[in-house]
Amino acid sequence: MSALITQRSNRRAPTPIEATDAVHLSTTRKRLNAAQRSWLEENGFDAKPGSVCLVPDANGKLARVLVGVDRQDPLAALAGLPLSLPTGEYALAAESVPLNAELAALGWALGCYQYTRYRKARRPGSPLVVSEEIRDTLTPQIEAIYFVRDLVNMPTEELGPKQLSDQIKALGKTYKAKVREWVGDELLEDNFPTIHMVGRASHRPPRLVELTWGKATDPKLVLVGKGVCFDTGGLDLKPSDGMRWMKKDMGGAAHAIALACLVMEAKLPVRLTLLVPAVENAVSGAAMRPGDVVVTRGGHSVEIDNTDAEGRLVLCDALAYAAEQKPELIIDFATLTGAARVALGPDVPALFANDDALAEAALMCSQAVADPVWRLPLWRPYRKLLESYIADFANAGASRHAGAITAALFMERFIPEGMPWLHLDTYAWTDGDRPGRPRGGEAMGLRAMFALLGKRYG
Repeated sequence: MSALITQRSNRRAPTPIEATDAVHLSTTRKRLNAAQRSWLEENGFDAKPGSVCLVPDANGKLARVLVGVDRQDPLAALAGLPLSLPTGEYALAAESVPLNAELAALGWALGCYQYTRYRKARRPGSPLVVSEEIRDTLTPQIEAIYFVRDLVNMPTEELGPKQLSDQIKALGKTYKAKVREWVGDELLEDNFPTIHMVGRASHRPPRLVELTWGKATDPKLVLVGKGVCFDTGGLDLKPSDGMRWMKKDMGGAAHAIALACLVMEAKLPVRLTLLVPAVENAVSGAAMRPGDVVVTRGGHSVEIDNTDAEGRLVLCDALAYAAEQKPELIIDFATLTGAARVALGPDVPALFANDDALAEAALMCSQAVADPVWRLPLWRPYRKLLESYIADFANAGASRHAGAITAALFMERFIPEGMPWLHLDTYAWTDGDRPGRPRGGEAMGLRAMFALLGKRYG
């Protein structure tokens, strides 16, 4: 059953959920009878965010659910309820404190998510009754977020470069889009040397997957996603705790694929190109070495300072190829740096942009849909941190300062002057287990970018 449904005339009325807070709790109490008010006292319900009280009727059956909320965080208001309330259908009561109904419904739907590939769901998520408009608006977004979560949660054994490519091919069939790919040595033949270099050590050959959709006469939009299906760090091997969750290093690709799906589902008037360099950064006799130099598709020579800074290498060839199409806009997603997490924490992706007006529009959209991103600067004096004595520049450097910025500056070199570009350095993961955000894969910045594209092209 869908997390969001609409009311049918022959269906029993859903149980109302009244959202309240400490300021409005006295008003909420006045709507209850004496026995129910006593029940609230016995349960110590104080309307703190996340607190819940199941209110019975005179026969002891569930009559109403009270939930404490923070009105500044509507996405979290109902997110903890669908897997904890008694099984049944629910609806947000009209008496609730003012909430953004769409965001509250989205939070409910995200709270229904469970990854069930290897174990059964602990229980079905209860559905929330909403208007047709809210259901129709949110359903594609919910499916896109579930898609990202599912892909990021999937073990690498089942989601290598080929399987990631298969996901894009399936999308191409659904939306009648054209898909092509370069596999293994075909990457060298068609001048994608850094993608090949990063992925050549794995027994699963690297590839670049391209999907194109839309009218050739429409504005060109290119989405790029980092598809490192597993990252050992290469010869600069990660320690075990750093390698534990590296199945998520294709999270950028998952975001880009999901955003492409939203664009096509919405039929935005764009000429869409999706590019996913899909590799596994492994260790073998064929692995790239620190000190090696590669001449990229963009013509820059790059010294390999650190084989664990591989994401920017696979992306730079894809970005150079994207720029050759002369698009109106390029957006890339990547689980690129731990430095972004140190700066902004696990919940807020770092946003980089080479156009101030574009960045401001992206930030406004992120606020409007409660999908936060935070802009960090392309501080060009930091380019010196990537200097090489034998190549144009290196992929990393000795300094630990400004790691997210230097990674973005590396990639900016492959974007022509004046070509609008957004780069999201996203974690794509939730470490804890919070309402609506269970531990595992997470979509971050996805809805913000879709809102931006809807505003720009809708």
